[in-house]
Amino acid sequence: MKVLLIKDVYKLGRAGDVKKVADGYGRNFLLTQGLAVLATPGAMKTAEKIRKQAEVKRAQLNSELKDLADHINGITLTFAAKAGETGKLYGSITTQDVANAIMEQTKYEVKRQQIDMQPIREVGEFKAHVRLTIDLIPEIKIIVHREGEAAEAEAEAEPEVKEKPKRAPRARKKAEEAPAEPAKAE
Repeated sequence: MKVLLIKDVYKLGRAGDVKKVADGYGRNFLLTQGLAVLATPGAMKTAEKIRKQAEVKRAQLNSELKDLADHINGITLTFAAKAGETGKLYGSITTQDVANAIMEQTKYEVKRQQIDMQPIREVGEFKAHVRLTIDLIPEIKIIVHREGEAAEAEAEAEPEVKEKPKRAPRARKKAEEAPAEPAKAE
């Protein structure tokens, strides 16, 4: 089935493009959501008009979300999770968890559908993308560690403020306190 995209569709194309898609995808999703129309000769005449209108909307949306993209780009989210000896998590870190963490850290609401990642099921460092628009896709860093390990790692990273005073060994201290015995002459 050939369709004319009315709006930008992620991983398919931009508004004004003519794409060949599976019948079910076109009929059940694209047409019902109002993202596309059938590519008839009448619709093809309006393709250039749709393309120009979409360019203007896209430029306006990109300028509005540019500050948000700069703010989100490069942030690091840290999650503490229960994990086994091999590093496998008991559960997973999902897009909803990441969306909530972004909301807490930046005060901007990001929907879980905008986060492009697979559920995280092991300890380590991962990267994820946040799809704000088709052109603005900032990258975030996700660090997952075992519960309790973060406190140990932070304690090791901080230098100790108090230094213990150095003491002389006990044997030397006793030797200094004892009077010297006179040498015996035989």
